Amino acid sequence: MKLTILATSDMHGYLMPTNYTARGLDLPFGTAKVATKLNELRQKACGPVVLIENGDFIQGSPLSYYVRKQPQHGAQAITKIINQLSYDVSVLGNHEFNYGIDYLEEVIASYHHPVLAANILNEEGEPAFGQPYVLLEKENLKVAILGLVTQYIPHWEQPTIIEKLTFVSAVDTAKKYVPKLREAADIVIVSYHGGFEKDLKTGEPTEQLTGENEGYDLLHKVPGIDALVTGHQHRKIATKVKDIPVIQPGYQGAFVGEINLELDDNKKVRTSCAQIHATANEKVDARIADELAALNEEVEAWLDRPMGHVAGNMRIDDANQARIVEHPYIEFINKVQMAASGVDISGTALFNNDGRGFNETITMRDIITNYVYPNTLAVLRLTGAELKAALEQSADHFILQKGQIMFNPKYISPKPQYYNYDMYEGIDYVIDLNQPVGQRITTLTYHGQPISATDELEVVTNQYRAVGGGNYTMFGSEKIVREIQIDMTELISEYLRTHPKIEATVNHNFTFIGAEEKTC
Repeated sequence: MKLTILATSDMHGYLMPTNYTARGLDLPFGTAKVATKLNELRQKACGPVVLIENGDFIQGSPLSYYVRKQPQHGAQAITKIINQLSYDVSVLGNHEFNYGIDYLEEVIASYHHPVLAANILNEEGEPAFGQPYVLLEKENLKVAILGLVTQYIPHWEQPTIIEKLTFVSAVDTAKKYVPKLREAADIVIVSYHGGFEKDLKTGEPTEQLTGENEGYDLLHKVPGIDALVTGHQHRKIATKVKDIPVIQPGYQGAFVGEINLELDDNKKVRTSCAQIHATANEKVDARIADELAALNEEVEAWLDRPMGHVAGNMRIDDANQARIVEHPYIEFINKVQMAASGVDISGTALFNNDGRGFNETITMRDIITNYVYPNTLAVLRLTGAELKAALEQSADHFILQKGQIMFNPKYISPKPQYYNYDMYEGIDYVIDLNQPVGQRITTLTYHGQPISATDELEVVTNQYRAVGGGNYTMFGSEKIVREIQIDMTELISEYLRTHPKIEATVNHNFTFIGAEEKTC
C-alpha cells in the first residue's frame, strides 16, 4: 500500500495569483493555482491521500486584510475557498492570531475540517483551539496527525490577545502525544507550523535557539514520527532526516508539498520520499476564480482609491540602499508613528515585500503593498543603554565585505529577515562597521545632547518589535507604557487625510562608516 501526504503552508491570504501591486497580474502562486495542482496530484496518487493545511492561511494579503476590515463579508469569504479543497485538517499558524481571538474563532467555526493546535493551552491546561490530533481511517489504514504551532507567539502578539493562553514547546508536546498515537495508529504524521533551528545535515544552529523553531529537535528527540510537515520559515524543503521524510512548501501557495510512504504488509513504512511541486505553470481553478470574482474586483477598486500626494521622489529603487542611506519613505513612516503616539523617537523597518515606496499619487494600493503587516504601535520607556543595545542589534544586520556594506548573510539565509533591521528618527546616531559587534554605535544624541546609559526615553515602534520580536531582548511587554490600538494601514491613511500633500524629505540622522562610495 502507498500513502500520499499532500500539504500546503503559509498561503497568507493569497487566494488569487496576484500581490495586488497592479491590476491584472498572473503571478506564480496562489490558492487558485494550488487547487489545480492538488487535483492533479490526487488523480495521480495510488492509494489513500491525506491533505494538510499547515497554517498562516487567513492573514497576509491585501484581500485578507480587506475582508477582516469589512465585517459584512466575514471570515467565510476566505474560508469558503479552502473548504472547497477538501483538506483533512488545518493547523493553526502564528499569524492566525493577528486579527484577534474573536475572528480566529469565527474562522475555526467556518472550516469544514478539524483544526489542530496541541501545544496552545487554555487556563485548564487543555488545547484551547480545536483538537490536539485527529485519527483518520483511509482505506483500512489508520493515520494519526498531530498538529503543533511555534511556541514563540507570545514574543510577537499583543499580550491582551493571548493573555489566557499558554504556549508549550512543540518537542515536549510531541513527546507526550506521539507514543499514544503510535499505539492507536498505523502511521503518525506531525504537522508543525514551525521550521528548523539547525542545519539538517550538520546539526549546527542556523539561528538563535529561542524555541521559535524546533523542527530539528522534533526529528532527533521524538521517536515514532513517520512524516514531518513544516512551515513558518517560508523555505522550500523536501528531504529525509533520520530516514523521516520532511517537507516545507514555501509560501503564498507557490508550492505544494508531497510525501509518499510505501507500506509493507504490516502497514509499516518500507520506503519513503519527499518532494515539492511548483504551482507557477498551473491554470487558475475556474470554480475558485468565479467564486472570488466579485470580491476581488471590490478589493481592486478599494486599492485604487487615491489617498494623498507626494511632492518630490518617494520611490524606492534600491531597497538595500534605502536601508543604508535614509530614504524619504522611511522618514515618512517614522513621522506617522510619532504623530500617532505623541513621542519624538521612532523606529521602523523596510520589510522584505513587494512595496516600492510611493508614487506622486498615493493610493490605498501603495499603502498596503508597502506596509504589509497588521501592526499596531506601542510606546516603550527605555533607558539610554537599552536604546543603544537596540541600535547595536540593528547594526548587526550589516557587515563590511571588501569595503562595501552588505546585508549580513546570517539574516538572509535560511530565511530573509530584512524586517528585523530598524531605522530610527528623532535621534542622531553613527554606525561604524569597522568596530566590533556590539560596539558599532559610536555616536548617539537626542536633541543635540549625548544620550547617557541612565537617561529615560519614550520610543514608539510596532507592537511586534515592542514585545521583543526579532530577538530584541532589550525590549519587552513590561516596558510598554501605552499602546495605539489602530493598525498602521489605518494610521497612514489617517495621516494622509490630515496631510493630503506630503514632502519627500530626509534629515540623514543616521549614517554608516566603513564603506566605499559604492554599496550593494
